[in-house]
Amino acid sequence: MGRRRLRGFFWALLVLFAGGCQAFRLRELVFVTPTPATGAAPRPVAPASPAPALPPLPSGLDEEEQRLVALYQKVLPSVVNIDVEGAEVSAFGSGSGFVYDNQGHIVTNNHVVENAQEIWVTFYDGTVTRARVVGRDVYSDLAVIRAEALPEGLQPAELGDSDALRVGQKVVAIGNPFGLRGTMTLGVISALGRALETPTRFQIPDVIQTDAAINPGNSGGPLVDLQGRVVGVNSAIRTDPNAGPANIGIGFAIPVNTVKRVVPQLIREGRVRYPYLGISSTGSISLAELRARGYDVPATRGVLVQEVLPDGPAGRAGLRGGTHEVRVRGIRVLLGGDIITAIDGHPVGSFDELVSYLVNHTEVGQTVTLTVLRDGRALSIPVTLGERPAP
Repeated sequence: MGRRRLRGFFWALLVLFAGGCQAFRLRELVFVTPTPATGAAPRPVAPASPAPALPPLPSGLDEEEQRLVALYQKVLPSVVNIDVEGAEVSAFGSGSGFVYDNQGHIVTNNHVVENAQEIWVTFYDGTVTRARVVGRDVYSDLAVIRAEALPEGLQPAELGDSDALRVGQKVVAIGNPFGLRGTMTLGVISALGRALETPTRFQIPDVIQTDAAINPGNSGGPLVDLQGRVVGVNSAIRTDPNAGPANIGIGFAIPVNTVKRVVPQLIREGRVRYPYLGISSTGSISLAELRARGYDVPATRGVLVQEVLPDGPAGRAGLRGGTHEVRVRGIRVLLGGDIITAIDGHPVGSFDELVSYLVNHTEVGQTVTLTVLRDGRALSIPVTLGERPAP
C-alpha cells in the first residue's frame, strides 16, 4: 500500500484530526512553504465592532458554576477562529487557535494550516485579519501563525504545566467546533502519556486523552484547567467509522509543555530539530506479553530493538537488531536483538518512554549512554544522537 494511500486510510478509519467543518477537504489543499517571521510587530487596529462586554456573574450559581463561568470569561478573549483557504475554490476549512504573545503569534495545529494559501484570523472582539505561517512542525502537530494586524487589548493565554496533570482532573476545551465560535465543553483527563500517530512513521509522545467534547473545528484550540491555564492543544479525536467525524468521548491534546519546547523554536527558526537513534521497536507489544506467551526474552520491561539502520546513530554505535521473526497478534516481531533498559541512567520500560525521554531531555548532537541487555549481559553503549530525517 503506497504511503499516500496508507495515510488516507489511517486518518479515515482511526484518528480524524478535528480540522474544521470542511475538514475532509483540508487534505486537498496545496502545500505552502512556511514563511519565517520578519519585521516589526503587527500594528494594532480598531476592532470591526466594539468588543463584547463580559456580563457580571449571575446570582444563584453554585461554586463550581461560578468557577466555570469565570474561567470562560478569562480564556475566551485569547481564543481565535482560523479560516483557511487553498488554491481551489472548494478547498477551505476552519479551526481554532490561541494568542501566544503580544507580538501576534498564535498557536494552532499543523494540520489546520499545513496546506493553506490564505489564512484569516477572527479575534474575540470581531477583528478580522490575514495571518501568515511562521513555522510548522508535523512531528508535534503544532504550528505558529502571525496576525498582520492586532486588536487593542490583545490578551495572550496563560500557560500551565502539563506534567502536573492527573487522571480525573477536570478540564475545559474552548474553540469553534463546526464553526460554532466560542464553544466551551467540560470533561476530565481520561489518560496521560498516550502516543498519537502522525502522517509520518514517528509518534507524538505524552499526549493527553480527555472526554471533553472535541469536534471538527476544535483543532488548535486550548484545553485548560479550572484555573484557566492552557494545559494542552486540542488536536484529534478517535471516531466510529460508521458514525462519521463526531465526538465519542475520546479526544487527544498535545501537552502544553510540548508547546513550551516547540513554539519558541518555530518562532525563532521556523522548524524544530528532533534527536534520532535510528531504530525500530515492537510498539504495542511489550516484553511482558512476549514472555507471557512463552518467548525467551531476558526482561519484562525495556525496549526490544527490532531493526537498526546501519548508517544511523545506533547502527554506528554498534546496537543490534532482531534475528528471527515471530507473529504476535498478527504483528511481525523480530526477536534476538538488544534490549534497551535505560538511557543516561533513566529507566525506560517501553518504546514510548524512550521516545518521550529523547524528545524532552536530549538534543541533536548530544551523546547519551544506553544501558543494553545482550546475551545475558548489561552493556553501556554511548550513542551520539543524529537529527530526525525530514518527513
